This record gives sequence, structure tokens and C-alpha cells, in this order.
Amino acid sequence: VPLCCGFVLSFSISPFPLKSIEVELEVRDHVATVVSTLNYQNKEDKAVEAVFLSVMLFPGSEGASVQVFSVPASLVPYTLCFCGRLFSPRPICKVESSCSLDPLQYLNTDQTQATVGRVLMCVLCVVGTLMGDPVVMVSLYPEFSQSVMSSVASCGEFVFLMDRSGSMKRKINNKERNKTRINSARDTLLLLLKSLPMGCFFNIYSFGSKYQHIFPQSVEYNQKTMKQALKKIERMEADLGGTEILKPLKHIYSQRCIPNQPRQVYTHKQMLFLLSNFHSLYSSFCYSVIVGRGGHAQFITGTDRMQPKVIQSLRFALQPTVKDISVIWDLPKGVSVTVLSPPITSIFQGQRSLIYGQLSGQVSSEAAEGSVTLKYIQAVTRHQWFLLVSVCRLTVHRLAACALIRSLEMENRELRERQDGEMKEKVVQLSVHSGVSSSFTAFIAVNKADGKVIQRPLIYRPIPGASECMKPKQPLREPWLQLVSLQDASGCWALDPALAAALGKTSEEVESPKPDSVGNLWATILALIWLRGFKMDAKEEWELLATKAVSWLRAQNAPCVTECVDAGNTLLGCSVQKDALGL
Repeated sequence: VPLCCGFVLSFSISPFPLKSIEVELEVRDHVATVVSTLNYQNKEDKAVEAVFLSVMLFPGSEGASVQVFSVPASLVPYTLCFCGRLFSPRPICKVESSCSLDPLQYLNTDQTQATVGRVLMCVLCVVGTLMGDPVVMVSLYPEFSQSVMSSVASCGEFVFLMDRSGSMKRKINNKERNKTRINSARDTLLLLLKSLPMGCFFNIYSFGSKYQHIFPQSVEYNQKTMKQALKKIERMEADLGGTEILKPLKHIYSQRCIPNQPRQVYTHKQMLFLLSNFHSLYSSFCYSVIVGRGGHAQFITGTDRMQPKVIQSLRFALQPTVKDISVIWDLPKGVSVTVLSPPITSIFQGQRSLIYGQLSGQVSSEAAEGSVTLKYIQAVTRHQWFLLVSVCRLTVHRLAACALIRSLEMENRELRERQDGEMKEKVVQLSVHSGVSSSFTAFIAVNKADGKVIQRPLIYRPIPGASECMKPKQPLREPWLQLVSLQDASGCWALDPALAAALGKTSEEVESPKPDSVGNLWATILALIWLRGFKMDAKEEWELLATKAVSWLRAQNAPCVTECVDAGNTLLGCSVQKDALGL
């Protein structure tokens, strides 16, 4: 089980127990400042020096940075306290959290300032003048029109890679001893296949020391090919030896692309760097869903369910393509901008994109304003957004420095064979100047009495209890996937004994209230009511396949939909409205 954090000590092997956690949060618009205080008790008879292993606790990305790290001494009973302060130019209507919170307390009459508190469990989730120059952050959180979002792409070639190495025999975590990684991977592929649209193409590769593919080349998605794939997936075990993903990737990209079917590759191994190289060499998208820590595309911990993250990536892939993205800056006279972030190559509904810019020249005041125009083409239509920007606070400077450091680190990895010392020096200089850690720097413990760095031999010291107290529990698996497995590729369910059993009913109970001559339509409405009535906690996982079912129902143009919904609610003991089903 990967540890959330740990101590590396110069002597002794007894653990340091975590005694208290205090979290203070300040949110201004889209920027959050978090101060986390973790107190540990030293039960040894002497003082100790330690290195705090925070790389896993505070994962680096261009959206977050560790700014300050200090190690005071204290001794307190175990507690967990949280206080959040929120500031927004618009009224704050609610705060959502997976943990329990006290009611929102407003600090002014227009409800633009508020506080929240008391969390029972929580998840902590150019060089030289950057910190002195004004910095702007443009935060893009697109909401496309309903007409655009309803036109789910029916084209595309979807290639899924499944790890069948020996490591997939391991348990996912200690809390679910009967669930292995290979079982979770099979469940994930089931949901992916049920969520694909008719008319696309797909194939599934599995790999270990060697690789296999279900079809010689990608095939069109229909009921026949879907059933063939699912039958082979159910027989897949973790029996292919080691973990060699390069050969199947080379084979995938050696295949000729299908005209008008953009290729998209999905894998769940920790192969971000490898996949990014392939992404730059070939005209296709590569979605890497990471099991474990260290991924930015999708972040999955040991207690997270993989399926919602994978389906989210598929949902992005099925959105209408955005292309020809350009960003135009209009700034006050005498002011220029250096963009610190990598170019935006994709925009998705519901996913935030950040652009950082360092301003130079004469800025009249901190309130100086300019504008940014984002232009792109989507569904053959040209769009543009106009946003006002203003000089921002020091927190944004550090986030901008973090974005630039990550960009330079990626460039350094690509130039690693040339041993680019100048690039490393630039990263170190920027890291030290901004106080943001990098792959070449780290926060170190210093003796405040003499100002000297501790340099004794170090040994690893784990911290028990930290990961348990800060991670939400993973929900137990329920038999709802059996219902999902019965869906046809077209989106409908068949009215048969297997469906009745999945709904927890007998065939007679399901058949008797059915209106005349609506077999599959009745079955499909029952399945949708059951999912919405009993499995809303897994909505992110079944929403795409439910959308496909609704599209099938609409195509039937049946006059008895309302009658079926009412009868289905009575049968299943639910109260799901027809509008909630999308009908």
C-alpha cells in the first residue's frame, strides 16, 4: 500500500504517530491558498532530524504548487480541524464537498464572502524577474451550448490497452480483499464498451511480456463485435508475465488510420512520458489513466474507483472536436506578455484550462486591465471568447512559476540525452527564486539555532495513520454492473429473465405491468429508472451508456413512454420523473 507521506530519519526506527491536522483554506475566484499543519509526536528520548516525504501528499502539477514548508515542534492530542474562507465577485450559492461540512456562513449581505468549517475526513490534495513582474492568470472553464453537447460524436477509432502482467493479480487495497486489479480492469472495459456510440471503430489489446489483440484490426462497433469482445474480456487473466507496453503501442501506431475516424488510445499504466512521446509523433490522442500516483491527466489513488475517471476521459473524447485554437492578448500600451504555459491544444466541457502570462513594461497600477480573446472552430462553426484580465496577487505568481517549471522540466526530459545543464540551471534558479519545488530542488530541514543544514546519514521512516485519516473510503462494489452488462450496443435492454434478475424481480413481476407490444422499450425504461433510482452514486460511470439508451428510446417514437415510466416507478418503488430520464 503506497504511503501518503513519510519521515527519513538519521537514527532510530520507531514510527512517529500523527497527532493532529489543521487545514486553513482561502479561495479567491479560481485561486486557492491552503495551509496544512500536520503535528507528529516524538516519543523517543532524544531530538531527531527528519526529511518529510511530501511528493506523494502534494503532487505537482501546473495547477498547484507547494510554496512554504516549515517544521515547528509541538505536542497536542489528535484532532482534525478545517477552516475555509471564500471570496468571489459573484454571490456564493453553495459549497460542495465529499466530506461533511458545517453550514455556509456568509460574511456580508451580498453573499460574496463566506466561511465553512469542520471536516470529518479530507483529502489534501522568465528567470530573474518573474516574482517582481505583474502576472496574469486566465482560467477557462467552457460551457458549450446544449445543441453542441447533444451531438455526441459517432466517429472515432478507440483502442484500449489492458495490462495482464503478474502485478495485476494484486489486491486493489486492504479494505476490499476480494477485488484484484485485473477484476477492476475488466469492469472498466465493460463500462467503456457499453458507452461507445454506434458507428465508431474499436479494438482491445492486452499486454505483459507479449501482447495480444481481440481483432486483427479495429472493427466497427455493433452488437456482434461488442459481444465478441466482452466474451474474450471475461476470460482475460493476469497471466502474460512482465510489463512491456512499447511493442503493442508500436503495433497500434503502425496500423493505417481509418479515414474520418480519429484514433484515440487508452491505457491505465504509469506511462505518461512514453505516451506523450507517441502523442507528439503521431496524429492521434492518447488518454493515460494512471493507477497509483504521479499522473496529471487523471489522478487515481489507491482507494479511488478507476471507472469514473476513465469514463470522464471517454466523455471528453466523444465531445465535438475543437481545433484551430488561438489566444490573442490585447494589453495597455507599452506592456508586453510572455506566455508561461504550454499552448492549449484541446478544450473540453467541464475541464478547466489555465494560461499564465508574465507582463513586462510600464504598468500604471495594480488594477491595470487588458483582455484575452480565445478563438477556435467547433462543429464547423468559428467561436471566440473575450475575457478581461487584471494584475494578480503573489499566489498567482507562484502558480505561474510552477507552470513554467513544469514546462521546462518536460523540455529537459526531451533533451536529456544532450545533458542540457543550462536548462537544469534555469529550473533551479526559478525554483529557488519563487519558492516552488521542482525535480532538481527540495525543501530541507535547517537547524534554526545555527542555520546549518542537517547532513547525517538518513534512513526511511513511514508514518502510519496519515493516509488512513485523510482518504475517503472506497465504496463497495454492487451488482449493478450485471445490469449494465445486459445492454445492447444500440443502447436498449432486452426483456428477458436475466434483466428481471438484475432488477431483483421475477419474470412474472416484470411482465405483468408491461403495456402491450413494447418489450425492449419497457425493459430499457425499467433499466434507466433502476439506475437513477438506486445508483446515483455511480452516475458518472453509467451516464454515457444511459444517454445512448435515451437516444434509442427517442428513435422509437413510441406514444406510451409516459405510461411505461409510471408503471416502471410503481414496479420498482421509485419516483423518477420522465424529464429526469431525458425523455
